[in-house]
Formats: sequence, C-alpha cells, structure tokens
Amino acid sequence: MFKKHVDVKALQRLSGADKKKLRRTAKERFPQASDADLDAILPPKVEITVAKYPNRTLVYGIEGECPMIFDIDGRGHELFPTVYALWKVPHLLPAFTLKGGEVSRYVIGGADLMFPGISIPPEGFPSFEAGQPWSVKVPGNPAPIAVGTTTMSSTEALKAGLRGKALRIAHYYRDMDSADGRYVPNEGFYEDIVVEDPNFVSTSQSPDSSEEHAEGTHEGSVSAEDAAADISDSHVADPDVHNDTVEEITDGVHELELPEGKTTEQQPEEKGHQNLTTEEVDSLLDKCLLQALYTSIKEKDLPLPGSTLWSNHILPCRPPGVTLDIKKSSHKKLSKWLQSKASSGLITSKEDKYKKEVMLTGINRKHPDYMAFKPEKRVQEPVEPDKAVAESSVTKQLEVAEIYKPSSHVKPIFVAVEADMERYYSASEASDVVFRYVEKENLVKPTDKAKVILDVTLCDALYKGAIKKGSAYPTEVHKKDLGSTFLNRMQVHHRVSRGNEVVVRKGAIRTLQIMTERRQGNKKMTRLSGVESFLMDADSLASELQKKFACSTTTAELPGKKGQYEVLVQGGVIDDLAKHLVEHYGVPKRFIEVLDKTKR
Repeated sequence: MFKKHVDVKALQRLSGADKKKLRRTAKERFPQASDADLDAILPPKVEITVAKYPNRTLVYGIEGECPMIFDIDGRGHELFPTVYALWKVPHLLPAFTLKGGEVSRYVIGGADLMFPGISIPPEGFPSFEAGQPWSVKVPGNPAPIAVGTTTMSSTEALKAGLRGKALRIAHYYRDMDSADGRYVPNEGFYEDIVVEDPNFVSTSQSPDSSEEHAEGTHEGSVSAEDAAADISDSHVADPDVHNDTVEEITDGVHELELPEGKTTEQQPEEKGHQNLTTEEVDSLLDKCLLQALYTSIKEKDLPLPGSTLWSNHILPCRPPGVTLDIKKSSHKKLSKWLQSKASSGLITSKEDKYKKEVMLTGINRKHPDYMAFKPEKRVQEPVEPDKAVAESSVTKQLEVAEIYKPSSHVKPIFVAVEADMERYYSASEASDVVFRYVEKENLVKPTDKAKVILDVTLCDALYKGAIKKGSAYPTEVHKKDLGSTFLNRMQVHHRVSRGNEVVVRKGAIRTLQIMTERRQGNKKMTRLSGVESFLMDADSLASELQKKFACSTTTAELPGKKGQYEVLVQGGVIDDLAKHLVEHYGVPKRFIEVLDKTKR
C-alpha cells in the first residue's frame, strides 16, 4: 500500500453512522466474514479512526492500534483487510501458500506474487476469479504476510500454464504504513514468517558467483528482473520509490544460491547460458523477437509495453533449456535493444513519458529480416502431474462465462471476414473478428497506430442507431475502445457448465439472492432464490441444507415465475449459506447477493 513514507493528509474519528456503514461495506466485500469476525477487526464499542492520504487511500484502524482495513479508491469498491486484521481473523480471505520462505523476501519487499512461487495443494489448484482479494502465507505459519488482488481467473491461469503474475500486492508486512510510529506491531509474533528453509536456499555463495544462479531461478523462486518488473506501482505515492525497491530486491537476490540437489533440471539451462557469447545472445534475441512477431503478437495488441513484450512474448520463444538475459547482450538494456530494432526498420517504438517505458507501436512485416525468417513449430510440452490434478479439480467446479452472438448490427463485419454468424463467441474471440476486419481493410491510422479509422461499414456496425439524431458520427476510435464498443453491439448470452452439463441462456446471468428476515415470534428465516441459474436443483439443495444446518427446510415456487423456486431455511444462516455455496458448489462470490433484513 505504501512503499515509501507518506504523510497523512487528515486523521479523524468515525461517527456511529460511519462505523455502521463501514461494517456493511466490509460485510458485502467479505461475505464469508461472520459478525464475530467483524467485531474482532472493527470492535463496536471502541473508537475507529480513518486516515486520509494524498493518493485517496483511506486507512481504518482501532484508535492507538494497527490499521485494520484500507480502501484504495476511497469509495468502498476496493476494500481490503490489512495483514494485521488477518492475524486476528486468518480465514477472512482465501490464501495462496508460497513454495518456500525465499519467495517471501520479495513479497515483503513489494514484489507482486508470481504463479511459479505458489505451492499447489494435493487436492489441486484452488478456484478463483480475476479481481478477487487473496492473501499470501508461508509454509507452517497461519499469519499472512501480504494482501492483494488476483490478476486472472484460475481457468485462465491453468491455460497459461501457471505462468505470469498471480497476485497484485496491495499491502505487505513492513511496508511504510507499518513503519509509521503509530502502527508498530508486536514483532515477536512475526519472527517465523520468513522461513529460512536450508533445503530451499543457501546464503553461502558470494555475490558475484550467485548472480548466475539468481538469473536461472527455478519455479519456486523469483528472479531479480521478475521481482523488479512486477513491483506494484498502482498505489505508490512517490514516483522515486520504484527504483529504491528494485535496488533492495536486486541486492537480496545476489546473496542466493540454489543447492545442487534441487537444481538438476536447471543445470542444462545454466550451462547453456554460461556458454553463450555476446554475439550469440544478440542473435538469440533477434530470433525470439521474429518468432514472437510471427506467432503471438497481433496488431490489436499494439501499442505493447516493453515489459509485456519481454515477459509474455520474447521469453516464451526462447529454446528449451536456455536462459535469455538482456544484460548479457551487447545492448545491456531492453529499451536500447528495442530502439536498435526500430532503427533497423523492423519495428516502430516510442517512449511512454508517464511510465518511463519503451512501447512497441508497429511492426514492419515487409522488412527483409521478417520476410526471410521461418518460424519454428513448437511441440506442446507435456502437462505436469500437479498441473493435471489442478486442471481436473477446476473442471469439476462451476464455470460461468459471458458469451456473445452476432446481431444484425455487426453482421456485415462477420460477413466481410467470413466468420460464422451462427456460433457463440467469447469476448476475446469477438474482438478478434473486428480486428481482423481492421487489418483486412487497413484501417489503422498511419500517423497514430493506437487509433482506427472508421469506414462506412465499421461506423454503422458500431454506432448506427446509437448516436442521437443530429449528432455527428465519429471518424476514428481508439484501439482500446474498439473491442468493448463492438461487444456492446452483439447479443449477450451466458454459458453455465459443470462437468458434462452445459446450459446456454440469453441475457446476462442472474445472481443468487440470499435474504434473511424475521417471521412471527421474532424467528429468523433465510430465503435463497436463483439456484436454477447455476445448475442446482432446489429440492435436492433443500434436503442437503436440512442435514448441514440441522434445521427444517422447504421449497416454494416463486410467484409469477414458472419453474423457478426458492429454498426456505429456518434460522439466520445467511453467512454460512453463502460460504457453503462458494466452497461446495463453486458459485463465484460476485454472483451472490446477500441482504440481512434483521439488522436495523
């Protein structure tokens, strides 16, 4: 949350009404939290303070103690518990467990969590959606060390081979917020968080000789470049903090050495890396770039940040068993290498003044080097056993996807690129269709590669009937807006699947609604509706809940909605019911609405 010291803009106590509002917001954000859990982090009879910071972050805490909750956007949409709140209530958020204590060095240094550093449990990889709050733990300790949001869903992660960024860290132990004099926790409680596993890492190697080991880290560790590139900068109040943190992490990596017994698979990679000369590294870089331009980089991806180009396109194209390090090339830096390729005419690039990063803006596919290059066909790597287990565990879970069907508005676009009008498309597949049309008609603006010129067909597909009468139609559109505008003109459907059972329905999916209300005699009754949308049978669920909660249950047809039923459960089991639907049936939390009418 704060990688460098930031002065508090304002500090004040919350009124009684604001306390209740904060509890309601926290309850909506963390539906699995019980009233006792909220009482632990937001006690009802103590003073709660809110600290306001220049970057709009709000930090809520018990007066005179550690911060418990922080709000990134200041509007309640990005509410997170701090690690100190999770020490009190560890089950408030689901958690990823690291493979070893060494990875924790980078997490508590500000680096985002990468998938290779996560330990996969025997039961398989957990199910999650993009944008969910998760915590990070180390083996053998229940106290989390960091909190963040997932960057992709578990399904997308498995498709990507469990590579890339898993968690964008928002708060970690010992950031500058905890360094504030008002927020000094009991350090003794946290002594065992950073696990020094002798089988995992040794610190006996000198900095010079350990550098090569750090560059060739195995799956359970984070390299200096990865850690530096993945520092979360979305909530940093000072632009100079990035360089400071990178230096600290890089210095820490130079002290690491991987033991011989644990790196048998990495030895060929390191050996290949040591044998490469500067000229060979330069040649390999050029080959990987051309391979990426042929196979993975599309026109719709442009402009592309240099860091994304390197991690998502260049590195996956390197030969198996070979480490590719830009520092071992004659260019030394990624930006200089890209600028040299731009000078040769193969690509076009420019520097982003705000991100201080070189962007790939265009590709010259008529360049002699591009024309002469023959891309290699890569053999798909066999799936590892633990990944296979994870894949099977996720496929058994409920999967909900928003899909689209072509409408009359976009029919000319589909006809022009010879795309099937009768099938359903995912969001990415539908976007591919419109970008194929742009590429076919050569509609990218020559003076600004980030914009698309609208011809008559594309303009009608995007805006005909949506522009007020008398208003002028736009003549161009930004690439980042083209896909979403195109999707808005298609028919929305949703697909729900569990195993072999698949159902496709028109419109957006309806949410599950859980409501608790009082009946005669001041008794509570919990009502659950919308189970049909998620392939659940109301009668079977009622019978199951009767045994689970040891209470009476029944079902009733919803008035005016033939074939739709609600499950009635005796008692106020609103929290436990929501948790059961998430854990047992795999219903994503974002599709569950909770309303407690018994609270005033």
